[in-house]
Amino acid sequence: MTLPTSAQILALHDEALARADWPAQAGPELADPLLHWVRTNHRFNCLLWAEEDLARRTQVADAEIAANKRAIDGFNQARNDATERVDELLLLALSLVDPATVGSDTPRSQVPAGARLNSETAGSMLDRLSIMALKCRAMRQQTERQDVDEAHRASCRARLARLEEQRQDLAACFDALLADAQAGRAYFKVYRQFKMYNDARFNPALVKEAQVK
Repeated sequence: MTLPTSAQILALHDEALARADWPAQAGPELADPLLHWVRTNHRFNCLLWAEEDLARRTQVADAEIAANKRAIDGFNQARNDATERVDELLLLALSLVDPATVGSDTPRSQVPAGARLNSETAGSMLDRLSIMALKCRAMRQQTERQDVDEAHRASCRARLARLEEQRQDLAACFDALLADAQAGRAYFKVYRQFKMYNDARFNPALVKEAQVK
């Protein structure tokens, strides 16, 4: 598998956001499994973003907000699962994980001698780049509003410039991490989030509800 560049990832994020049917429709299937999961992560971030906006409404019935919060939990879990899958595929391509343990709760790293451990995974960096794409789009929309004064638009243009700089900085860090990993200078791991609130086996409130039945 060819490792992706940040330029490819940024283009994938922006192209998806430009589609009229996104994120309701996932779009045509991607041949590259890694890019498929990168796009899947991006789609759930987009769905999550929309639900987060809706959950802040103050003039709708409580039941609608409850529905938003349940959707947020589901999208957040799916986004996290996609991030972990991206890390698995990248580490397999870099030969930094034992293939027999991929997909398990305890994937085993294969670490080059002298390599430094990067605290943030490449997958989590791509997850952050997805969110940065959403932030840039949202702030760009603010710069184009006609129902606000010029001071608001000017402030948003300054904020947009900062967000775009942050996005490019993060993209460069992603490229640097993959380059270091390929050269044996760095590695990262598949980190399991083990989100317990969505799991009826672990969430104390859900366990209690099940015992009452």
